[in-house]
Amino acid sequence: MLTKVQLERYADVLIWGLETARTKKYRPYDVILLRYELPALALAEVLHRKLLDRRWHVIVRGLLSPGMERDFFMHTDSRQRKYTGRWEEAFMKSLNGNIFLTAPESLTHLKDVDPKRINELALARKPMRKIMERREEQGHFGWTLCTYPTEEPALRARLTLEEYAVQIVKACFLNTADPVAKWEEIHGSAGEIKRWLNAMPVETLRVESRSCDLSIRLGNRRRFIGISGHNIPSFEIFTSPDCRGTTGRYHANLPSYRSGNYIEGITLEFRKGNVVESHARKGEDFLKKMLAMDTGARRLGEFSLTDRRFSRINSFMADTLFDENFGGDHGNCHIAVGSSYSDTFAGNPASLTPQVKRSLGYNDSALHWDMVNTEDKIVTAALRGGKSLVIYEKGMFRY
Repeated sequence: MLTKVQLERYADVLIWGLETARTKKYRPYDVILLRYELPALALAEVLHRKLLDRRWHVIVRGLLSPGMERDFFMHTDSRQRKYTGRWEEAFMKSLNGNIFLTAPESLTHLKDVDPKRINELALARKPMRKIMERREEQGHFGWTLCTYPTEEPALRARLTLEEYAVQIVKACFLNTADPVAKWEEIHGSAGEIKRWLNAMPVETLRVESRSCDLSIRLGNRRRFIGISGHNIPSFEIFTSPDCRGTTGRYHANLPSYRSGNYIEGITLEFRKGNVVESHARKGEDFLKKMLAMDTGARRLGEFSLTDRRFSRINSFMADTLFDENFGGDHGNCHIAVGSSYSDTFAGNPASLTPQVKRSLGYNDSALHWDMVNTEDKIVTAALRGGKSLVIYEKGMFRY
């Protein structure tokens, strides 16, 4: 579906993303993990060659097929689902980079799996994520990911495969002669917005739209980050606020596919930082079980805004990577319930201990679920000293 030229360009953009996402430069013979789902093999082959040309050690891993993944959850006991070998911990401690090529062949193959089994795996994998998070804080690890067009998400998004591929091509600038230069341009423009936001003495942010009225306490020593290479594409500018200070109502008007389940029309009511009421037009039982995964699953881990001037995405994609970067007429905001991002700390993330993270209101959870609202909205910052300022309106930052 992607041409040879587009595959070459996609691989170049992913390497740009991997290098941009890490604070320290990569060195020859660093260890890079390349994971891919089978339909993305053509892209994986091009990327593998380019990674080898940079003199990196490349570890290639194919992911489970939908049938294998379903069998894992249906035919294992709790002990099997919680198993992580010592070899994997050692591997994570030596890993310098990770590229993940998603190419889903099914979005609903886990719909009959008990969510408790899915939660068991997520909780068991949490220590591995902590290792990678810590190495990233120290500048030793970077990651990026992308989506390869396949029939299944195109069908769920009510697009033809060709239309779906066009969204990916234009979102990642693969139809330009030098997409890396385009990403560098956006990276620079986003840097201006982030400097503007981070210079403000923000106490709280209020999001108002037809369906949302949410107040978020930013918290001490926070910064806005984004368009950092971690996701391709990524147009969002985000932070991880103080999870203890969220109040009000949030509505996700874009649906989600998560762990084989379709969830539509999510509405969350927050009080004193916690989700106290949760509803969904479809998939409400699954939603409630995810929010019960652990104590942090009912708290806020991320708040994000996308400027429509950056993003070319104007269609629902049944893929969070694209949907959380929706541009359209009004841009989007999204929140994530669950884990926070420590690189939103306005200091050296490597200095953060678990105790300091808790004291600053960084949320800890095995869950991280992005929920997207594309309604026209106004975001107002209440500043220390009593002033307020509209920072986002009509889908754009007002800098």
